[in-house]
Amino acid sequence: MALSARLEIRQGQGLVITPQLQQAIKLLQLSNIELDAFVDAELEKNPLLQRDERDNEPDEAPTAETSDLSIEAAAAADIDAHHDDLYGDTSPGARDGGETGEERPVMAADAGGSLDWSRTGSGGGFELTGEMEQGIARPKTLGEHLEDQAALAGFDAADRAVATALIDGVDEGGYLRIDLHDLTERLGCDTDRAERVLGVLQGFEPVGIFARDVRECLTLQLKEKNRFDPAMALLLDNLELLARRDMSALKRACNVDDEDLKDMIAELRGLTPRPGAAFGSEPAAPITPDVYVREGGGGLWRVELNTDTLPRLLIDHRYHAVVSGSARTDQEKVFVSDCMASAGWLIRSLDQRAKTILKVASEIVRQQDGFLAFGV
Repeated sequence: MALSARLEIRQGQGLVITPQLQQAIKLLQLSNIELDAFVDAELEKNPLLQRDERDNEPDEAPTAETSDLSIEAAAAADIDAHHDDLYGDTSPGARDGGETGEERPVMAADAGGSLDWSRTGSGGGFELTGEMEQGIARPKTLGEHLEDQAALAGFDAADRAVATALIDGVDEGGYLRIDLHDLTERLGCDTDRAERVLGVLQGFEPVGIFARDVRECLTLQLKEKNRFDPAMALLLDNLELLARRDMSALKRACNVDDEDLKDMIAELRGLTPRPGAAFGSEPAAPITPDVYVREGGGGLWRVELNTDTLPRLLIDHRYHAVVSGSARTDQEKVFVSDCMASAGWLIRSLDQRAKTILKVASEIVRQQDGFLAFGV
């Protein structure tokens, strides 16, 4: 059979992911904060893009209503290696007698900064602002809780300075993360004083605080319960065996039987490996939702986009006409053309992202209609 070369033309279909499609997929995966950063970067490098900062009311957010049968979607704009084995992966209305909509008197301050108490309403009191109420209701942090106890511990000036430095070295879990030798060199005190102050601090609440590792933390809690016996001490010395679940070796090391070992492990599980975790830390930033789900009429659920999270961009066509008319070189014309194409693509991609989020959220609500209506 003779072999020969020839040309053929074939027509077929294939899925090609273009660079723009890849970018659109990445855009869909971005969170609200990441999307804002991406849009800001595009605004900096594309002079034809600008934010829509008009003061008029925004259009009604795209919504979708869903039931268990149908969807109607509208288009839309270290602590230790043994930790896990031991504990697991741990309506406006009247106020002060005023009528609805009545303007409340405002406290006035004179040049000296004093308040005009005659205008504060009945009783001569003043109203707490939201910031003041939040400050009063804020739970104490672990550091504040320890500082309060240190103030009542009877330390002298030198010991109080050491105690303050040790409190500053405690992490959110309640563990001491600074070396005593480094601390004594920095403060110019002897090691005995630092050890003595640390011993007092380890008696503070919550029990187990100021430990330097999991073993010391558990030891402090067991001593508080008067359960730190020789067998329990041997168990804490062999936590790596417990992590490997080598019960036979644990029984030999602790010199106990099966029942005693089971009770000892159960007692360890009842302790707190992170005693400081119960206290408040820095307030977490609130999460802004992408969609809102509200109950509508007829057993339907109304799904609408949160317009506050949607970037509103415009193309400055007037500026485009000016710069495109004044472009003389091919490089300038290509730059203006690329900016126009990029701006149009970004606006279309943001619109498609909003529609996709709405469709996905609507389908989730449809699938979970029974849970939303009746709970678990």
